[in-house]
Amino acid sequence: MTEQPVLRAEGVCAGYGGPPIIEDVSLSVYPGKITAVVGPNGAGKSTLLKTLSGVLKTSRGEVFVRGAKATNVAPEKLAKRGLGYVPQVANVFPDLTVKENLEMGGFIRRGGVSQRIDELCELFPDLGRSLRRRAAMLSGGQRSMLAMGRALMLDPAVLLLDEPSAGLSPLLQGTLWEQIEKVAATGVGICVVEQNTRLTLRHAHWGYILVLGRNRLDGPAHELLHDDSVVELYVGRMS
Repeated sequence: MTEQPVLRAEGVCAGYGGPPIIEDVSLSVYPGKITAVVGPNGAGKSTLLKTLSGVLKTSRGEVFVRGAKATNVAPEKLAKRGLGYVPQVANVFPDLTVKENLEMGGFIRRGGVSQRIDELCELFPDLGRSLRRRAAMLSGGQRSMLAMGRALMLDPAVLLLDEPSAGLSPLLQGTLWEQIEKVAATGVGICVVEQNTRLTLRHAHWGYILVLGRNRLDGPAHELLHDDSVVELYVGRMS
């Protein structure tokens, strides 16, 4: 990679007050590229995203956003610096309409909210057809797109996605990944945590295998997908 990463973590450690859940984890996310963080249940994948987004404090290590130090910066300040975060749950306001959700996502914009909503409706046509619907009435796939749309309202340089396809049918997962690839094509760097290792590595450019809170392997996603040790331990053979 010749470009500078939009997000970089170096030796990050974090947890919930007891022993660290993640230890000495390092990764980089580049503009327009999809970086996957995969691994077994309990590996610390969601904890890592919470730490990178400022929701959890880093006990050791450094985080950089757009080259500037961002270790233990509050989430709302990281949003202004260009980091968007979409948690797995509670990522939309169910009682608000799609348009109101997007407006909330752009609350701290100095202007251009309506124009940005129009741009996102072109990126996510389903949202454009549902602007007046309450978020609670959306399908699971539409709700995932709305959550991404809210985070994209501030034109982030990097977007963190925590299991965006959780609970979706295989067909809807495919549609969602098409949308994620469209977002990356706009130049946004994406870091996605997922349980479906095989599907995620098929769509990602670079992958990190996280095991027991530590980096186990990393490399080009297509190579990891065909690495015998990765397949045997974390992906599973095709039947």
